[in-house]
Amino acid sequence: MGPDGMFLAPEDDPREGRPGRGERDTLEGYLRSYRQTLEIKCAGLDPAGLAARSVAPSTLSLLGLVRHSANVECHWFRRVIEGREVTIPFSSDEDPDVDFNGAVADEACVAEAFGAWHAEVAHAEEVLTGIEDLGRRVPWRDGELEVRDILVHLIEEYARHCGHADLLRERVDGRAGE
Repeated sequence: MGPDGMFLAPEDDPREGRPGRGERDTLEGYLRSYRQTLEIKCAGLDPAGLAARSVAPSTLSLLGLVRHSANVECHWFRRVIEGREVTIPFSSDEDPDVDFNGAVADEACVAEAFGAWHAEVAHAEEVLTGIEDLGRRVPWRDGELEVRDILVHLIEEYARHCGHADLLRERVDGRAGE
């Protein structure tokens, strides 16, 4: 715990602070920061802490958020931006919430979740590096989206889930903030 009860001391925070200048640096900076925030919220917990549910009947857990984030990254970058037919890592026709329902207190489940999420983030960053124009349009439902729309959506998605992660972490061991 950092000074004044903060989750991390400022000198220990791996996030870069303010994003750079311009649209691309700003969007990528905020997305990177929220990804790191989710990682920080999970740091130091054992499988039981990561899989601890919020309150019944919710299946929300930190581990579920990691699995869900792997799904989100895969969907938006592989399926939508690249237009590939791929299987989402934690999905099931029988259980639409398997990303959360399958988040159990098991070392193998934790390793699989973080491995998939880190791989999807690395792939997403690689894809994004190859896109010069954030105004590039990709097919979406009955129309199109620009890549910048997807980045803003991902920032919103991570921001919302980092709020969930803050409450989940506080429930597990009292750590809150950042």
